[in-house]
Amino acid sequence: MIFFQAAMSAALLLNPGLSLAAVGRPAIPGAELSGIWTLPFVCMLLSIAILPLALPHIWRRHFGKISLFWGLTFFVPCLLVYGQSVALYEFLRSMLLEYIPFIILLLSLFTVAGGVRLTGTLAGTPVVNTGMLAAGAALASWMGTTGAAMLLIRPLLRANKHRRYKVHSVVFCIFLVANIGGALTPLGDPPLFLGFLKGVSFFWTTKHLFLMTVSLSLALLILYFILDTIFFAKEGRPKPPAADDDEKLGLEGKINLLLLAGIVSAVLMSGIWQPDAKPFAIYGIELAWQDIARDVILLIIAGLSLTLTSRECRDKNEFSWGPIEEVAKLFLGIFLSMVPAVAILKAGADGALAPLIKFVSRDGQPVDYMYFWLAGGLSSFLDNAPAYLVFFNTAGGDVQQLMGPMSRTLAAISAGAVFMGANTYIGNAPNFMVRAIAENQGVAMPSFFGYMLWSGGILIPAFIILSWLVFLETYCSPTHHFAKKTARFSTL
Repeated sequence: MIFFQAAMSAALLLNPGLSLAAVGRPAIPGAELSGIWTLPFVCMLLSIAILPLALPHIWRRHFGKISLFWGLTFFVPCLLVYGQSVALYEFLRSMLLEYIPFIILLLSLFTVAGGVRLTGTLAGTPVVNTGMLAAGAALASWMGTTGAAMLLIRPLLRANKHRRYKVHSVVFCIFLVANIGGALTPLGDPPLFLGFLKGVSFFWTTKHLFLMTVSLSLALLILYFILDTIFFAKEGRPKPPAADDDEKLGLEGKINLLLLAGIVSAVLMSGIWQPDAKPFAIYGIELAWQDIARDVILLIIAGLSLTLTSRECRDKNEFSWGPIEEVAKLFLGIFLSMVPAVAILKAGADGALAPLIKFVSRDGQPVDYMYFWLAGGLSSFLDNAPAYLVFFNTAGGDVQQLMGPMSRTLAAISAGAVFMGANTYIGNAPNFMVRAIAENQGVAMPSFFGYMLWSGGILIPAFIILSWLVFLETYCSPTHHFAKKTARFSTL
C-alpha cells in the first residue's frame, strides 16, 4: 500500500501547483507520539542483534529486505493516521536531508581511505598496535572519526593478520578512533560540528574537553596494551610470515591523503559558506546549495580516487564494496525506522521523553552529570547529532552562556554525545563500518549484544569515574575541576 501511495504522490513533486508553499510543512508531530511509535526502530535493532545468531543464513541472504521492511513499517501507520502528505514528507526528508548525505560522506571516505595502502611489513605487536591506535585517536579530531577509522582499520588488520586474537584490537579501534578521539574539534564528530554552526568557537572543545579526552584515551590505551600483551604471550609471541617481496615500509596511493583533506574541506565549507541564493525545495524540503555542493564535491572526490589509484593497490589493500553495501542497506532501515524516535526526542519536554528531560534540571540549576548520561545514553542508540541539539536547547541554547558560566553543562553534553557513541555499533557512523570491514577480512566480530558486553565492561565504568571526577560538583570549569581532583589524588 505504501508503494502505491508513494507512486501516486510522486506526481506532486512534478506539479508546482501542488507544492507545499500554501499548506506548510506536514511534519509528524513529535509531541503527540507515544512510545509505541518507536517499535519499528526497536525491532530493527533487535533484528541486527538477534537474527545473525538465530538465523544466520536467512540474515546473510535477506538482511537488506529485512532492513527495508522495518524502515517502511513505520510509514504504513503514519500514512493511515497522519495522511499521505505527512508520510511522504517524512520519507523524503529522511532520505534527502539525512540518509543520502550520510551515505555519500561514508562512500567518499570509504573509497578514498581504501586507496591508501601501508607498504612493507608491520608486525602487530602490542607496542605497534598501541601506537597505531594512539595515532588514529589523535587524527580523529582533525579528519573526523569516520575518516580516521577508515584510514586506520585496514593497516591495523593487515599488521595483525598472523595473530589469533584480533577482536579486541577492532573493538578498541571503535572506542578510540571511531569515537573518543574525535572530541577535540568540530571536525571530529557531527554533534560538535552542529555546535560550531550554533556559534560555539572552533577551539572551545579543544580547551574544555582536552583533559577528559586525553585521560580517557590514555586509560583505554594502557588497558589495551595490557590485554594485547596477554593475548600476544598466549599466542606464543608470533611473528608475521616473511613477505615474498622486499617491499619497504611506506605509503602507496598518497594522492588519496590529499583527497581526504579535500573531503574535510568540503564538509567544513558546507558549514561556513552561506550563499544568498534561495534553497532548492522538493515537496517543502529545503536543500541548501552549500549542502548540494558538498555532496557533489564528495562524489567527484570519490571518482577521482577510483581513477587515480591503481587497481593493484586496492587489491593488495583487500578493498571491496561489500562493507559499504552492507552499511547502506542496514542504515536505510535504521534512518527510516528512527523517524518517530527522533521526532519524540526533538519534542523535548513536550514529548514522550519528557520525564527524562526533566532530570537535567534541579531547582532551576543544570544537573551536569545527568546532561552527560542522558545525552550519551540517547546518542548510543539514536543519531548523536539531534541528541546533542536537544540538550543544547534544553540548557537554554544561549551560546555565550553555555561557553561561559555554563561551560560545564556544554562540556557534559558534548562529551556525552561523542564519547558514548562507542557504546553500541550504531552509536556513531564509523562503528558499523569498522565492524563490516573487519568481518569482510575474516575477523569474527561480536554480535550487537556481544559488543555491548565489551563497552559495558570497559567504557561504562570509565564513564562513571569520569562523571564523578568532572560533573558531580557544581563549581569550576570542567578542565579546572578535573585537574583539581586529579591533583588531589596525586598527593595521597
